[in-house]
Amino acid sequence: MSQNDTVFADLLARTRHTAVHLELRDSYGVDVESTEFGSWRAGWRPDPDPASWWNDFHTTVCDAVARGIVFRRARIVSVPVSDYIRYEHGCTYQNLLAGEDVRWLPRRQASDLAIPGNDYWLFDDRAIMWNHFTGDGGSAGPEVDERPDVAKFCGTAFEAVWERATAHQDFRI
Repeated sequence: MSQNDTVFADLLARTRHTAVHLELRDSYGVDVESTEFGSWRAGWRPDPDPASWWNDFHTTVCDAVARGIVFRRARIVSVPVSDYIRYEHGCTYQNLLAGEDVRWLPRRQASDLAIPGNDYWLFDDRAIMWNHFTGDGGSAGPEVDERPDVAKFCGTAFEAVWERATAHQDFRI
């Protein structure tokens, strides 16, 4: 289990109501996705059957949703979108089947919003897991932040993005 996975699982275990995720990058180079993204660029598409792609993350989300946790994910993206965002958009049905609600916001529509400089998960409006990345999109490790003022800022930022964003099923790339 990666450090990100362990930190995420620990924070989620203490969560009672909500987990929200804000993504800000147009490309990620996370090792676990690199091979699949390369295959996607070569023409491969995931099988719609969950048995072919379901993984530990999906199970974790599904189990948390079953105990009452509401998962929302918002992605701020440049338009026209990058190949990586096309790939991510094409695989988002997996997040939805696990129990997440996902929305997309074109970056130009976020210009006047105050948002943090890094991707993050916010658990119950109290604990943040910052997701740090290298310049080429690789994971630089998570950071837990439980400062109440920063959690409030992240919650306000997420809600502002969520309000403007388009539901996954309606977002065209």
